[in-house]
Amino acid sequence: MTPAALAELVRATAVDVLSARGLDPAALPTAVTIERPRNPEHGDYATNVALQTAKKVGVTPRDLAAWLAEALTSTDAISTVEVAGPGFLNLRLAADAQGAIVRDVLAAGADYGRGDQLAGRRINLEFVSANPTGPIHLGGTRWAAVGDALGRVLAFNGGEVTREYYFNDAGAQIDRFVRSLIAAAKGEPAPEDGYAGGYISDIAAEVLRQEPSALTAEDSAEVFRRIGVNLMFEEIKKDLHEFGTDFDVFFHEDSLHRSGAVTKAVDQLKSSGALYFDNGAWWLRSTEFGDDKDRVVIKSDGDPAYIAGDIAYLVDKRSRGFDLCIYMLGADHHGYIGRLKAAASALGDDPDSVEVLIGQMVNLVSDGKPVRMSKRAGTVITMQDLVEAVGVDAARYAMTRSSVDSTLDIDLDLLRKRSNDNPVFYVQYAHARLSSLLRNAADLGVTPGDALDELTHEREGDLIRTIGEFPRVIATAGELREPHRVARYLEELAGTYHRFYEACRVLPRGDEETTELHRARLQLVAATRQVLANGLALLGVTAPERM
Repeated sequence: MTPAALAELVRATAVDVLSARGLDPAALPTAVTIERPRNPEHGDYATNVALQTAKKVGVTPRDLAAWLAEALTSTDAISTVEVAGPGFLNLRLAADAQGAIVRDVLAAGADYGRGDQLAGRRINLEFVSANPTGPIHLGGTRWAAVGDALGRVLAFNGGEVTREYYFNDAGAQIDRFVRSLIAAAKGEPAPEDGYAGGYISDIAAEVLRQEPSALTAEDSAEVFRRIGVNLMFEEIKKDLHEFGTDFDVFFHEDSLHRSGAVTKAVDQLKSSGALYFDNGAWWLRSTEFGDDKDRVVIKSDGDPAYIAGDIAYLVDKRSRGFDLCIYMLGADHHGYIGRLKAAASALGDDPDSVEVLIGQMVNLVSDGKPVRMSKRAGTVITMQDLVEAVGVDAARYAMTRSSVDSTLDIDLDLLRKRSNDNPVFYVQYAHARLSSLLRNAADLGVTPGDALDELTHEREGDLIRTIGEFPRVIATAGELREPHRVARYLEELAGTYHRFYEACRVLPRGDEETTELHRARLQLVAATRQVLANGLALLGVTAPERM
């Protein structure tokens, strides 16, 4: 019985208990909280439902807890119930109810943990969106891993997710990129405000290979822009694909300006009075919608400010039918939370249709010292550098196992280790070890059995309850937009499995007779392997069968 199923049982029992005593079951919380006690001696699970409800129905929490304990103990799923403290209930599951978790995992397979919390919701998830002026740096790499994992988690929770990359192909940064390419093609140093690094020289050379007259052409800058930006962006897409991150939509910022979408959105705001004219510029009344200051939308020189494109882009997303637009932005974009929500409100839209996640910086450390220089980019470490150093799996896992709210320090030496100190190795090794066990069982002719009520050892119970937590972990990770919860859970599961393996012999030794307990433990092994595989898949990390 999973925690979710147990919560439903406790609530249904509480409804019956209250009704039988003439008390109003409407006083019960909509969702009963079920937790695992820190001390296993207190039971398998605990609930505070009596504390939450008693005062509302005019009884003491311990009286209500005692009534609930008596009723729950009479159910087949519950072995014992103890009333603790002011009215907590500590519950122990019956062996067969615990075994039901194993059956649920094996029956659902790759779908175990899948939920419907986001069913019917169309979600636009925009992430990475790095400027096409250089390779993806570590901040973009973090978003590539976290964004892809979040997309998988949201979809696993029932959402219809579109992964989108906003291609910033308009603005001053593209002009600087083009000037840098031209300088490199001429053999000159990069402009003072330009981009340097080996990749600039490589792209400039390729532009000249495709268009030998690019430097002398009348529209030389346009030639370098057209070919150079495309070359850079194709390399970005290639690096992302090799990293395991693919997108459904690549949206071009320039299309908003060329199509007139920016002008249309600005005119809409002018006509609604959401813009005002001051000092030669048009301003959004964003402070009226919760922002910390009003924002310039059309500058005094008549050119649109960057937010003008953001507004048009939001209009476009909503017009495509997305009811939730999630933006994953870098640490220097904190002000976008207020301005994008204000833009939605100014457009007459629901500000809750916009969510902005801010990711903090990433630092690399090797030999105890910061790693600062990329051979190719010249000034920053790139996605390609990290992958070459530790591989895709280790890079993705390292990027996803910590909350994006905090700065991330990645120890390259640790990620290269094939030891339990390396988190991704620890989890993958658990999966490989489980796979080896199942292969050895097949070689011995030992088949899994369904006598799961044999699984009464403390370590067996720990492992069963841990795999039973998986659906709740995935639901929480989706609700809070925190895929790192999946990684941390997998590490807990791997540790719980290793402790189980040390205490419980799975396969018979020598001429020892195969028992139903061996077969039942083999089922538990198969279920644990399935949950590890499901969790790793949500992080975009492989689940190796041999290591």
